[in-house]
Amino acid sequence: MRDVQSGPAEVALPIDRVGVKHLSIPLTVRDRAKGRQQTVARVDLSVDLPAQFKGTHMSRFLEALRDMDTTLDADSCRNLLRDLRDRLEAQSAHLCFQFTYFLEQRAPVTGSPALMDYACFLRGVLQGGEFSLILGVEVPVMTVCPCSKAISKEGAHSQRAMVRIEAQCLGMLWLEDLIAIAQESGSSPVYALLKREDEKFVTEAAFAAPTFVEDVVRAAAAKLAAHPKARGFRVEVESFESIHNHSAYACIDQMDQGADTAHTTLDGSPARVRLKE
Repeated sequence: MRDVQSGPAEVALPIDRVGVKHLSIPLTVRDRAKGRQQTVARVDLSVDLPAQFKGTHMSRFLEALRDMDTTLDADSCRNLLRDLRDRLEAQSAHLCFQFTYFLEQRAPVTGSPALMDYACFLRGVLQGGEFSLILGVEVPVMTVCPCSKAISKEGAHSQRAMVRIEAQCLGMLWLEDLIAIAQESGSSPVYALLKREDEKFVTEAAFAAPTFVEDVVRAAAAKLAAHPKARGFRVEVESFESIHNHSAYACIDQMDQGADTAHTTLDGSPARVRLKE
């Protein structure tokens, strides 16, 4: 049958990325406490396309995804990217897995257990012999305003904030580490289940540790900079203010600028840092 995609393009321009988006697959992710956990991932896959070709072969993306090892880690991502590059005769290949990760969290006083869910992603790039991975997570925390506390006779305004971390992986980087870094940087972690004793403790602990978004982003960045498995990182904090009709925002970007890095947020285009395979 005629291969239209391999024919000449009417406009001979190279395409940086072409592929498929919003695929859904069952997936296994590594869990530090239990070994593994099952989840569902939304998957985006793409490759480059030279100027002389009219189109890519979309079915080959699905075939490569079908044949991958469904345990999500550095090896399975590297192998999938190699397979995409080879099947589609490309120079570069890209992937993004977005998934929900669950952790059991115990209330601080009663120890009542409940599951917290976190939005996560793993992005990968293979360009020539250079392979990279970016791991990301969104973690809710509580913040108490230091200014409000200092100027008020009673109380202070408090709110939920979202800490968004993405880190360039240097070896095995656990989601649990990134989640803990975010939780430790706010006034208090956010819990799925609290009894009255727990609520009292959380409220008093949070008001004893007021934080601006600037404090949160700096604390998280300092911890990431000291982490042995994070080569570079980007931290964003958005505070959904309770007394203002706007959010407060801060960002520290320490991605590896010397390694041809493109930056993103969780819902943006893929980031990359070049590492030799």
